[in-house]
Amino acid sequence: MKNPSFLIFPLLAALSACTPTVANRGSMVDLEILVQIKPGESTREEVVSKLGSPISISTVDENVWYYVGRQTEQYSFFSPEVTKQQAIEIVFDQNGVVATVSNLDVSKAADARPVDRETPTYGQENTFLRQLLGDLSHPRPNMKSGRDGGS
Repeated sequence: MKNPSFLIFPLLAALSACTPTVANRGSMVDLEILVQIKPGESTREEVVSKLGSPISISTVDENVWYYVGRQTEQYSFFSPEVTKQQAIEIVFDQNGVVATVSNLDVSKAADARPVDRETPTYGQENTFLRQLLGDLSHPRPNMKSGRDGGS
């Protein structure tokens, strides 16, 4: 075997199949940047410039911002595995200055699962063909062009 280069491509392909796909969802805050947010000193503008816009603002109090993020790894067709997640709450006072910065415990978060029931609707259920034939049997009035709707 003088030239083993034909084995390099399959070997590289096999090794790359073992590399996970990393996905970031939301906003993973860098903790080195988060320590720069100082309660009693930092303003809303500083927070936005350092951390970006919040993922969510409290519906009850607009002075509470949330930065929530999750990182997952997935190997080929297997289910993704959560490798890192965080939730940061920043509360501002009435002057727009940071009052508190909290790292929330995401292990206490509840999973929200969709319900497997249907909402009842009234009327008849039309198929595509019935809708098509219904449009043909009830033609719409001819609309004339023009600003005054006529002539």
